[in-house]
Amino acid sequence: MNIRTRLTLLFVLLVASILLLFSVSVYYLYDQFRQQEFEQRLAEKALTTVRLREDVGEVPRADLPVMADEQVTIYNNRGIVLYNQGRQRPRFPISPGLIQKITVKKPQYVRAGAIEAVGVRYTNHSGATFVIVASGNDRYGFSKLDRLRQILIFGWILCLFIVGIAGYLFATDALRPVAELIAQVNSISATNIHERLRVGRQRDELADLARTFNALLSRLEEAFVSQKSFVSHASHELRTPLTVMMGQIEVTRLQARSTNEYEAAFDGLLDEVKNMIRLVNGLLELARASADAATLNYQSVRIDELLWQAQSQLIQKRPNYQIDIDFENLPSQEEDLVIIGEESLLQTAFQNLMENGCKYSPDERVSVRLSFEPGQVQLTFANRGYGIQPADLPHIFEPFYRSESTMTIQGHGIGLALTQRIIELHKGKISVESVIGNETKFRIILPSPLAALPDSVGTTSSTKIVQQS
Repeated sequence: MNIRTRLTLLFVLLVASILLLFSVSVYYLYDQFRQQEFEQRLAEKALTTVRLREDVGEVPRADLPVMADEQVTIYNNRGIVLYNQGRQRPRFPISPGLIQKITVKKPQYVRAGAIEAVGVRYTNHSGATFVIVASGNDRYGFSKLDRLRQILIFGWILCLFIVGIAGYLFATDALRPVAELIAQVNSISATNIHERLRVGRQRDELADLARTFNALLSRLEEAFVSQKSFVSHASHELRTPLTVMMGQIEVTRLQARSTNEYEAAFDGLLDEVKNMIRLVNGLLELARASADAATLNYQSVRIDELLWQAQSQLIQKRPNYQIDIDFENLPSQEEDLVIIGEESLLQTAFQNLMENGCKYSPDERVSVRLSFEPGQVQLTFANRGYGIQPADLPHIFEPFYRSESTMTIQGHGIGLALTQRIIELHKGKISVESVIGNETKFRIILPSPLAALPDSVGTTSSTKIVQQS
């Protein structure tokens, strides 16, 4: 069952219930009104009959309004019939107990099928008391009640029909924007992912849904474009060393060569293979950092140990690099050195910034400064080198982006993109400041758990820092 049909049925059931309750209430109230009116007529008939009999001595029927199947019976206090009009025997014989219940202010009402009766008490001028029972059939009132019942039933059915049509039209109009959204969503694919949903009503929940979906499309488009760019650049970067390797092999095979020439060719191929391995490792790290953060193994790690490990591994590969690590304000508690993160990813990010700082400076030196503030840890990686052009600053964190001034330096343009993604996974921020020909600073801010960490964190003694430094 679709939503339109469900809404129509719910609307019809709701209105039908309300109309049924209204109709039953009207019928019941009118029936009560008819009974009270006929009861009053019977009481007036009884009193008029007894007064005429007291005053005139007889009851002229031609002068009184006649009711269907009417009968008036007058009793004395002992229950003896003094007068009976309309039938030979009373239709409603009464008992002494009932006579006692009938008072001047409290008449008694009795009904048997279509016949209704009212017993009233009357006291004449001489003090004699009589009980009069008047009965009859309210054919006129019942006929109006039957007619009212027919009108209510017919009107209820007619209203259901009208409400069903109105409910269907209402549901159709209410769901028209949904149908339009479905048609627009079905028309969006990878070739036109830039398209966005449009709604006519700008202030309802469907407009909010459309805006939310448009925001989702924007994120998907950004990821889609980024993925296409990533695949394109990765293919290009992988194709370059493969082309070089294939050219070297073909040139080497053109003629016989000496042993030294073959060794030189193999050395060139080995360098290209190492270059490809570095590129593939960078791509794997970037893919890992781009995965779902929930799959990463976050633990309590010491920020100072990560810096020393990154420095040690980088110097092993590049002994000529100079990396200075300085603590600006060493905290009094070792727990302040602890952050929550993925150790290998953070070490990779720090190592990338250290390597870039040394690689893009003439003296191959980078200065790392670590400072602490309440709730956060700040790291600054600074070098004195070539600087970054202002036009290149907005793009340096894009995968495979390299400025024209750095094309002569070996690299693939993956390191900064990977570093930014790692810092974002750790809820941190990274920014860059650069002056051409002077200094370039990368600043990282990471949140610190502080007192939220367990007491067992930070068990490494502070003497280790002194020994490593």
